[in-house]
Amino acid sequence: MYGVILLLVVAMLSLLITRIATIALTATGMARPSARFQARSALTGVGFTTTESEAVVAHPARRRIIMALMLVGSVGLATSIAGILAGTVGRANATDRLSRAAVLIGGLALIYAFSTSKRVDRRLSAIIGRGLARFTDLDVRDYAALLHVYGEYEVKEMLAAPDAWVTGRTLGELRLRDEGILVLGVVRRDGSYLGVPTKHTRIEPGDTMILYGHDGRFAELTARWPGAEGDDAHDQAVARQQQVAEDEEREEPGHLGRQ
Repeated sequence: MYGVILLLVVAMLSLLITRIATIALTATGMARPSARFQARSALTGVGFTTTESEAVVAHPARRRIIMALMLVGSVGLATSIAGILAGTVGRANATDRLSRAAVLIGGLALIYAFSTSKRVDRRLSAIIGRGLARFTDLDVRDYAALLHVYGEYEVKEMLAAPDAWVTGRTLGELRLRDEGILVLGVVRRDGSYLGVPTKHTRIEPGDTMILYGHDGRFAELTARWPGAEGDDAHDQAVARQQQVAEDEEREEPGHLGRQ
């Protein structure tokens, strides 16, 4: 039974470590889904080869977080778990094995429920955030509240691939504002940051754009083809945004009274 308890403790610690790393990466401005994926990848050593990893290793604070996770992962959590399982299964009769398996399954189910609970996530995130603010030099501001990101509007990063529709054009040529997307800043490939981009700012390969807008717009923009096909998609997005703006104006309180 000792082995089962130790296994559950290891699983709980792994969950807690990745949760802390996720919140720390989010505090640096990284999108939460990306931060969660990169934290799990770094701890397990599996899958840390995505394009998003470039945005991690180029950022000093994020690089420190990932290095710490890799150090923790290198102590051999997987090997420890395998050893615990081997000791647990191999040294007991059939009845003991069933009881230990029941305890293990029940414990893992509780850990899963704990990890997926939104209430627990909010409270744990608040506690971890305060701890990071007090004991580290990471920037742990609540960017969602600071930027007034509510509902379906989000702030996201977009890496300008060499063959992307946005690459090689100025912001004036892209006219993303007409689609309902604002460019808050541009991180150049060399790590320098342009905090107040203008219509003359040209997006170069390897740049990262900090965007604000409706969550449903980013996926299409990222996958948009260059050339005439991308321009057509842009025109369609502009038309959709105009319709959204008209609908929001009609729903605005007092609109009928101004007619």
